[in-house]
Amino acid sequence: MPDAHGRTTEFEISEVVLDILNNIPTGRATFRALIRGLNSRLPLTLADQVISETRPTERLWEQRVRNISSHRKAEGNFISEGYLIKINGGLQITESGKRRVTRRN
Repeated sequence: MPDAHGRTTEFEISEVVLDILNNIPTGRATFRALIRGLNSRLPLTLADQVISETRPTERLWEQRVRNISSHRKAEGNFISEGYLIKINGGLQITESGKRRVTRRN
């Protein structure tokens, strides 16, 4: 469900990232690979497609994928909650993240 600005939330993006990583044998992926995977799995809004003002080579939704790492100390962030860990250039699912995916499905 989009936020008040019509954009997919970081939480929603994080949920799909968990699904993607849970289906990769190593449980890890680069941001580039996650962005490719998300593009086909997430219904993006017009507001998501706007070019980021702070990262002009990315659309807002792509920036939000990277924000999972940038906002890792924020309450509710999937790294802060222990579902993901930041790796060099990407993310990795944790055992707690795998359990979350299993409970959801």
